[in-house]
Amino acid sequence: MSTLAAKTVRAEVGAAGVRFADDRIYIALTDSRELGPPLDLPWLKWLADATPEQRARWSLEPRGFAVYWDELDNGFEVAPLLTAQPMKSQTGQGNPSQ
Repeated sequence: MSTLAAKTVRAEVGAAGVRFADDRIYIALTDSRELGPPLDLPWLKWLADATPEQRARWSLEPRGFAVYWDELDNGFEVAPLLTAQPMKSQTGQGNPSQ
């Protein structure tokens, strides 16, 4: 598959739902896959510190492009999860060693 074709496929995949279990966030994708990164990642600290009630109040951006928590004024895009690239925290301090 060419790089352009791979980018097109990734662009079409979005979040369909979110759930929490065992100190992980599970993101259901529109292509039936599910991702489950641990909440102890540096870029998810804000979500790890949230209460279960706050975590439950998420919303999806159009086409599942991102998951957002209005009450926490934070969220993340789905595409970096699909490419396994480290995300940057809200302060802009990424952790490329993880």
